[in-house]
Amino acid sequence: MERTARHRSWIAQAALYLGALAVLATGIDHIEQYYVDKYSTVPTIGTLFLLNFVTSVIIAAGLVVPLRRIAGRHADAIRALFAVSGIGFGVLSLVALFVSESSGLFGFVEHGYRQAITLAIVAEAAAAVFLVIYLASRHVPRAGAIATRRHAPGSPTGPARSRPRTAGS
Repeated sequence: MERTARHRSWIAQAALYLGALAVLATGIDHIEQYYVDKYSTVPTIGTLFLLNFVTSVIIAAGLVVPLRRIAGRHADAIRALFAVSGIGFGVLSLVALFVSESSGLFGFVEHGYRQAITLAIVAEAAAAVFLVIYLASRHVPRAGAIATRRHAPGSPTGPARSRPRTAGS
């Protein structure tokens, strides 16, 4: 039982850090295109690329910063909120890319899958997958823990104790 809990914790930690790294990689890819590929000159899209980078830094930091020191007992809930934000960030970035490839986004149409776009797709998908794994492995109660709680003697959810019958009962 203890070994399973440690294994689950290790998976959660690895997925959390890999998810944070993938979120940050998404932002780095976008800021690279902003400066090197001159997306800074594209109206609206340039601003969105810059905001993508800033957002990725905030989410990645929120995923790995020692929140327990700052938020105490609320740390797990806040980290889960950052994980959900990272999933949404990755998925929305993918959707925006595919819209810009197919019909255009704010008047901008992306053409082809050059290396920067392929890296963005991989990073965005990885962020979503790793953070889903983190949430699933960290916040799903263990089956043994539920069964133990449910059948503990004297617990409200445990089996009712039989009382001897008395006259009139």
